[in-house]
Amino acid sequence: MIRRIRDYFTWQLFKHFIGIIIGSTVVSVSINTLIIPNEIADGGVTGIAILLHYLFNWPVSWAVLFLNLPLFFLGLRMVGRDFLVFSIVGVAVLSATLSLTAHLPALTHDTLLASISGGVLTGIGMGIIFRSRGSLGGTDILAVLLARTTAFSVGQILLGIDAIIFLCAALLFGPEVAMYAMIYMFIATRVVDLVQEGLSVSKSVLVVTSQPQRIAEEIIAKLERGVTLFQATGAFSGEAKQVVYCVINRSELSQIKEIVRDFDPQAFVAISEVPEVVGEGFSSWKGH
Repeated sequence: MIRRIRDYFTWQLFKHFIGIIIGSTVVSVSINTLIIPNEIADGGVTGIAILLHYLFNWPVSWAVLFLNLPLFFLGLRMVGRDFLVFSIVGVAVLSATLSLTAHLPALTHDTLLASISGGVLTGIGMGIIFRSRGSLGGTDILAVLLARTTAFSVGQILLGIDAIIFLCAALLFGPEVAMYAMIYMFIATRVVDLVQEGLSVSKSVLVVTSQPQRIAEEIIAKLERGVTLFQATGAFSGEAKQVVYCVINRSELSQIKEIVRDFDPQAFVAISEVPEVVGEGFSSWKGH
């Protein structure tokens, strides 16, 4: 039994490591074939490394590694061990893949096309890294440290650091470099979310009704979806009510509306998007 558990965790770590390698390779290809040839800025430590490359022709791979070393030292006792270990692995692999892909030819010299395509590729790569529990360290560690000693959140600090990097890029190389960088970062951020959450957006439906049992039975019979009933109390009327809760696919929304309307036209229905659902009838835990 112990051996099986050990083998399971070994396999999980191996999958995480492979995911980090694949994701880092995709990010490196994006940087070396789209971002650097078109002189587009980036955020975080990678962005600083790219600016140093533009100014002094320093290899981006080595700059990424050396800029992260003091941050790892600072974060040694301040952030979680797992986060730090996966950050070190992520940065080491990224540095290696940046070096290995440094001589690939540029895919395009159209700056706008490079910003869009680079954002997509970088977002895919970073999404794979994050799904593999990896991290590219850098300003993430700095943001965690500063958030503990200031009134700002991690997100606000990261945004502030990127804003400073883009301002420096605008002052050194002109405002267009920063503008293209913002397009690139916006697309990359959105694609990261898509890779982590998936393309299928489910809907959660909450129904306050006088016919909870009949509506629940109809949903189970017609849609074959699980339904949860729970008690609630109207704040204004003080009446006890039952609430029907269900998560469905987008394509099933019209059917559930018809079911509710048929049994209780006066029901209160709230519908909201659910970016990700794990469980029976939806995605499994595999890959999480």
